[in-house]
Amino acid sequence: MLDLFEGSTVSIEPLAARMRPRRLEEFIGQNHIVGPDCLLRRAIDADQLSSLIFHGPPGTGKTTLARIIAGSTQSRFVTLNAVLSGVADIRREIAAAKNAQNFHAHRTILFVDEVHRWSKSQQDALLPWVENGMVVLIGATTENPYFEVNKALVSRSRIFQLNPLDESNLMDVAKEALEDEERGYGRWRVEFEAGALEHLVHVSSGDARSLLNAMQLAVETTPERFPPAQGEHIFISMASAEQSIQKCLVLYDKEGDYHFDTISAFIKSIRGSDPDATLYWLALMIRAGEDPRFIFRRMLISACEDVGLAAPEALGVVESCAAAFDRVGLPEGQYHLSHAALYLSTCLKSNSSLGYFDALKAVNEERSETVPNHLRDANRDGQAFGHGEGYKDPHAQRDHWVVQQYLPAGLANRVFYRPGELGYEGTVRDIVLSRREAKTAQALRGEYDAPWEPTHLPGDDVRGIRRIDSGHEKFSVLVREALFETWKPKRHHRVLIPSDTAGILVWEAHRLVPEGSVTLLCAHRESYDALSRLAGGLGTSTRPHIMLGSPDTLSSDSRFDAVLGRNWLFSMSGEPSESEKTLETVAKLCEDGGTLLLAEPYPESSARLSDLIPPNIRDRETEKLLKEHEEKLVKEISIDRSSMIQKLKKHGWHTTAATVKVIEEKHIITESLLDSWFSTENPGRYGERMANRMGTELWAEIGARLKTLLPGRAFRWKMGLLLINAQKMSAKNKSEHTDTL
Repeated sequence: MLDLFEGSTVSIEPLAARMRPRRLEEFIGQNHIVGPDCLLRRAIDADQLSSLIFHGPPGTGKTTLARIIAGSTQSRFVTLNAVLSGVADIRREIAAAKNAQNFHAHRTILFVDEVHRWSKSQQDALLPWVENGMVVLIGATTENPYFEVNKALVSRSRIFQLNPLDESNLMDVAKEALEDEERGYGRWRVEFEAGALEHLVHVSSGDARSLLNAMQLAVETTPERFPPAQGEHIFISMASAEQSIQKCLVLYDKEGDYHFDTISAFIKSIRGSDPDATLYWLALMIRAGEDPRFIFRRMLISACEDVGLAAPEALGVVESCAAAFDRVGLPEGQYHLSHAALYLSTCLKSNSSLGYFDALKAVNEERSETVPNHLRDANRDGQAFGHGEGYKDPHAQRDHWVVQQYLPAGLANRVFYRPGELGYEGTVRDIVLSRREAKTAQALRGEYDAPWEPTHLPGDDVRGIRRIDSGHEKFSVLVREALFETWKPKRHHRVLIPSDTAGILVWEAHRLVPEGSVTLLCAHRESYDALSRLAGGLGTSTRPHIMLGSPDTLSSDSRFDAVLGRNWLFSMSGEPSESEKTLETVAKLCEDGGTLLLAEPYPESSARLSDLIPPNIRDRETEKLLKEHEEKLVKEISIDRSSMIQKLKKHGWHTTAATVKVIEEKHIITESLLDSWFSTENPGRYGERMANRMGTELWAEIGARLKTLLPGRAFRWKMGLLLINAQKMSAKNKSEHTDTL
């Protein structure tokens, strides 16, 4: 090689080329692939290489590793540059590889630099020879090989990713160059001003070649003549160091990994609400020449994906900034870019729009569901097929909402949208959840199509009816409100609900103890599945604990501050309710002084069917018979408050309050509603018991009579409630305490 410095041993090669490691022991960094006992290290030492692709940024050692392999292998090693070579060069090297194999029994290792720059046809020309082992390929690329290299070549190669060198590695590279007397500057006393070498290391951005090139420029331009006499002192000032490297090179390729990695960092900084990082990555992209319209396009996506309904105005802000940028352009348009980026990074966040992809997954993976009949278009096929029949118009309701199933039957009560708690979305969250809860509760009781039935009789369920007032006036909601008026929980309380089939109590209790917990026990799989799906709409850390089982299945170590329940103390048949047994069990699970809240039907203060007969059309005989037998039935099932208090005391509860409250709800009397009241098919229910008292024939006759008088009339149904508030007695005072009302 020609030596420009006559009489000197300094090579004209760049310092980075001279200092290239020759053996693995000299190689700095990338310990994750060439460290002791690593796969690549063992393969190189054993000279048993298969096809490899080295992927990483410039200056991280890809070509160096290939040269180290060339110096350590017994195989024939040849090099091609993808920028300068074509198919003819590949064919020539393949022919030479065949000869080496046939005549000398030597393998051929072919190193291809910038392999991603080969066209598909060039890569295809090499593929058969890599596949049959004639050639072992070592490719080097700064691009992601999974996107830029022929998939067939990738599948036949091991991919090794080289990372940018950290600053400690780069400092080792610099010290090696300063100390090496043969290839570096070890023959002179090179001294850097404090912080100057660190500056070169820092702004090299993990690129050893960039560092060594900057060092060479700084060292070889500082003396008046280079090389100076051996042993002479060379001082590199901070100013010289800064001039040598100018400024940090922005590693950015708008077609490759840096492009995608940087925009990813930008969007993730927005998502993480870090305005400083957001501005940094934005500045880097603009400095590198990224298309501002591409950045705006990604911000428009982020406005819905990451910000969403927490700040729905974000989409308009970004769109306005994008439109302003189109009118202004660069450089002033940088204000609009930063304005949009800062707004997105500082506003409240919600990713609830991702619920769409859960719905899409259900569409793709589950069987096709038909549109429910009541949601079908009634304009075309309503008369012939009854399409649209049963649809309830929300605008006919006071709150413009009515409980109604809008999903296909096979997906009833599935949860896709999970509202966040911040910003605009936080203001509508409670409404969305409460309506979802009401719909699930109604579905669990089969209320979409079933008639309503009076619930002043224990054991009867509330059934759905046609509403003429707000959906929030449902008996179930009114019962819950009446019960919770007597409860003053603390935020950290632990609550047990041993039975809540339709989920009437659990959600409100859950909201009242945000720092505590609510445990709900479901006796039936249907209830457990539906309520668990509904809980899936809440955050993992903020869901109530929903379990399938009874209090007996809870650990004896479980402890609660409050127990809530409805309709526990008696049954329609007059036999002791199973729930009464729960009183003793939950007392063992409740802390001393803990609260028991119960809402029990109180028939004595509830309405009667006979009360619904309008005064102007009363049939005196019918009214007399109906009222007489209803009163007898009410007396038969009435609650004796004194005996109830004793029953609670027996199981460890001191009753501090037992009050009666009457609640009302407006309804329309329908034929199906009357059919359900007069039905005798359900043993122990109101209709069957009244028929047993009056005789089946007379009961049917009264039913037929009222079905001609009452349908279509509005009425307000009254329900009496006995609200019980009791405290858990300690073992010490359980036998001593005297209950008083």
